[in-house]
Amino acid sequence: MNGPIVSGKDPRFEKTLYRHVGRPGSWTLEYYLAHGGYQAARKAIAQGRDWVVEEVKKSGLRGRGGAGFPTGLKWSFMPKDSGKQHYIICNADESEPGSFKDRYLMEDDPHQLIEGMLIAGVGIGATKGYIYIRGEYRRAYDRLVTAIREAYAAGYLGPDVMGTGFSFDLYVHRGAGAYICGEETALMNSLEGLRANPRMKPPFPAQAGLWGMPTTINNVETLCSVVHIIERGADWFASMGTEKSKGHKLYQVSGPFRRPGVYELPMGTTFRELLFDWAGGPTEPIQAIIPGGSSCPPLPWTDEVLDTPMDYESLAARGSLLGTGGVIGIPARMSMVDAMWNVTRFYGHESCGKCTPCREGVSGWMVALFEKLGTGRGEKGDVELLESLLDQIEGRSFCALADAACWPVRGSLKHFRQQFVELVENPRPLERQGSFWR
Repeated sequence: MNGPIVSGKDPRFEKTLYRHVGRPGSWTLEYYLAHGGYQAARKAIAQGRDWVVEEVKKSGLRGRGGAGFPTGLKWSFMPKDSGKQHYIICNADESEPGSFKDRYLMEDDPHQLIEGMLIAGVGIGATKGYIYIRGEYRRAYDRLVTAIREAYAAGYLGPDVMGTGFSFDLYVHRGAGAYICGEETALMNSLEGLRANPRMKPPFPAQAGLWGMPTTINNVETLCSVVHIIERGADWFASMGTEKSKGHKLYQVSGPFRRPGVYELPMGTTFRELLFDWAGGPTEPIQAIIPGGSSCPPLPWTDEVLDTPMDYESLAARGSLLGTGGVIGIPARMSMVDAMWNVTRFYGHESCGKCTPCREGVSGWMVALFEKLGTGRGEKGDVELLESLLDQIEGRSFCALADAACWPVRGSLKHFRQQFVELVENPRPLERQGSFWR
């Protein structure tokens, strides 16, 4: 895939977050200002902190990084009149296999993210912000740095933003390629120059985050969405989506489909609409789809699943997760054991090794057991042993990385258990298909 394929105009929805992606010069301040840039930030500063938080609450925006926690509620946790420095951090460490939506926002519309950071600063009382970006995103990093320099030079960042008296400084920090830095407390440790291990919670970041100061962390899509909520109003955003999953969402499609890429559609769009109407349908038979990035339990390719709305509640009812909205198709020619071997190897490699369930369970036992099955050395009891491992690891690790390794395997055993059993009853080396999300 050479670049993003973004949706055209949906009859229910006007493209918003991606409206400038792919257009010449869209990353420059001149382009951004010509299309109404920084007016939402000016409005937010004029209305003040309480109004901004209430407007985001009213919109129903939920975090687009995977957890789906209500954004306005999260902002309201930040203390008032604490007398301490407050920080807003953008988690741009987009490392989940199957997720690539934030990359294009940063590459082609960096000022949108900067404006979102400004508005979040108003909402939580922060005068300093950090964008923690995945180290491999070199073009996005370069364009963000350039855009921040432009914003400072034009007075959209600094000690007197747009002559309003509001002060806001913004910095970009490149990660070094560790998936664990997507976990918010590990990210803060990395920013502080420490080893990227997760921290114990409580205290939560709103009480003691970066350098022990009150901190709020949101991802790129969430912060960009805030710009349009402030500009167009909470009611506009809340008019899209479902009762509990409001607004629009960036859905990503990878795997054997005719038009893989990023599609901006309302929450509640079904898999069938996304994968057939927009992505053009599969190019070969599909046996399963992972709904929201590699950490989500896969679902079988059935009419019932294809007609499932892609929102938090509907997918939870199906036994999976919306996650980042990264839909991965797993072809029928590929063994699900091989697919989960790929996933497990990824999480085993990316574990920080801080806690025993993840270090020994995922990086050690799970990876070794999949290698045993995949190389034709499976024995009676191996499937039951794998299930036992999942029970001993899930919910027992220091952070959610070990859970992320368990959920897709558990989902595969639920729907495709016979493929695991066959490798025990008839041991044979798998014909490796490579990373299915590439």
